[in-house]
Amino acid sequence: MLDRSRTLVTATTALWLLAALVPSAAVAQTREVPLPTGPLTLEDVLTLAEPRSESVSIALSAVRRAEGDEIRAESGLRPQLSLAASYDRALASEFEGVFDTIGSGSTDFGGFEDLPFGRKNTWRATLSFSQNLYSGDRNGAQKALAALGHESARLGLTTTRAQLLFDVTEAYYDAVLSQRLVTIAAATLEQASATLRQTEAGFAAGTQPEFEVLRARVARDNQLPTLIRQRVNRDIAHLRLKQLLDLPADSDLRLADALGEQTLPPAPVFAARVTAVESALRTEDFLSLSLTTGLTLPERTAVAQAEATVRQREASLRLTEAQGRASVALSSSYGRIAYPEDFRPTFNRANWTVGVNMSLPIMTGGRQKGDELVARAEIEQSRLQHRQVEELAALDTRLAWADLLAAQATWAASAGTVQEADRAYEIAEVRYKAGVSTQLELSDARLQRQQADANRAQAARDVQVARARVALLPDLPVAGSGGGGAAPATPQPAPRAPAQPQSQGGGQFRTASAQGVTSQAGTR
Repeated sequence: MLDRSRTLVTATTALWLLAALVPSAAVAQTREVPLPTGPLTLEDVLTLAEPRSESVSIALSAVRRAEGDEIRAESGLRPQLSLAASYDRALASEFEGVFDTIGSGSTDFGGFEDLPFGRKNTWRATLSFSQNLYSGDRNGAQKALAALGHESARLGLTTTRAQLLFDVTEAYYDAVLSQRLVTIAAATLEQASATLRQTEAGFAAGTQPEFEVLRARVARDNQLPTLIRQRVNRDIAHLRLKQLLDLPADSDLRLADALGEQTLPPAPVFAARVTAVESALRTEDFLSLSLTTGLTLPERTAVAQAEATVRQREASLRLTEAQGRASVALSSSYGRIAYPEDFRPTFNRANWTVGVNMSLPIMTGGRQKGDELVARAEIEQSRLQHRQVEELAALDTRLAWADLLAAQATWAASAGTVQEADRAYEIAEVRYKAGVSTQLELSDARLQRQQADANRAQAARDVQVARARVALLPDLPVAGSGGGGAAPATPQPAPRAPAQPQSQGGGQFRTASAQGVTSQAGTR
């Protein structure tokens, strides 16, 4: 049975690609997804989120920048060819008239009058060529460093997308929960109002004392602040979701889910990945669940990022060590020159040189040694961080599984509580109408029913959010490693190359109150 569980979880982790959830970034960033009409499902808001997300656009910009760095690093291996042209007009010269005097003398200085000294017009066109013959591994290290930077940027884009999808999912269910709590508070207020009307009728008929009327009115009025607070929390939750979807604050946002169903299937967008994990976890007894279960841990993008950082530091050390080696470059320059008497050039003279340049640092004052010590320390630091992220990723995965099991168990337990609270309120209402119980008993039963409904809705929200976390877990940032699983991951900058000498060549809503249901908006 354990082997089957491992197979199911392994198959699940192989389906982690976010492209299955939303359009690819290249397409999504070039078109604006229209807002669907009618209530929005979770799939609708996830489709809207990525093309409207600034964090994803920033991560895409980082990928494009890394691509540019990679092209720039590869350019050092290729020949370099440049063309330069210039024109000079001499307004005054110390050589003016010298060659005229020499030409009129008895001594023959034939040809000197054709030299460039004192010429009024000078045209130059120069073609320069250079090619690195040996760089001491500088070019190879720079290319490797740029390629690893590109890989790290792509991984950063993946984690940014996953974090966005999780944030949007969490905000969506928070908004759905807030609407459900408004509905519960409004229903409780209506029940209290009905009791007040019944009590007032009894007082008018002489069967109820004034005290019972006052008690019923106070119970009714106590529900008003709760309803007002729940409406404010609903507006706040909707604003948070609109911000993630980049929608105007005054836009009409209606959501399809209600969190009031008797069954709670996973959202279709996450169903394929969640079902296999839930099936595997059901083989374990929840009460005796061990966090060291033998389920296969999924590969985490955050671990791959940490590993890429280690390889970046190693490439940076290669580049640092290469700065102490010799470099050899081939260079050539071909130029055409003209000294016309008028403005039009004839380019009747030429210069052509070919040379080999070698550069070797002999004494750097300790700079080279210092750069190497820094690079080795960064490698050791990145290796320790990689090991730390691996440990945190394993813990984070097991905690996500445990949260899912706990949320499911809480939701399953709340079903019986809601049924019992409904039945208790029905009995209390009948007893109160028959005059065999007090209004205090009825009010207490009403509040218990309200609390049970709110807890049921909260548990349903927690299950759906925990499912989303498990589904997106392979690409989410690791909690406690810097990303915290709470904000879009910020890609770490690539290690900087050492200084080179000049050379020649990325809400929760909790219910807790004895008098009513209050909710606090927060972020994870």
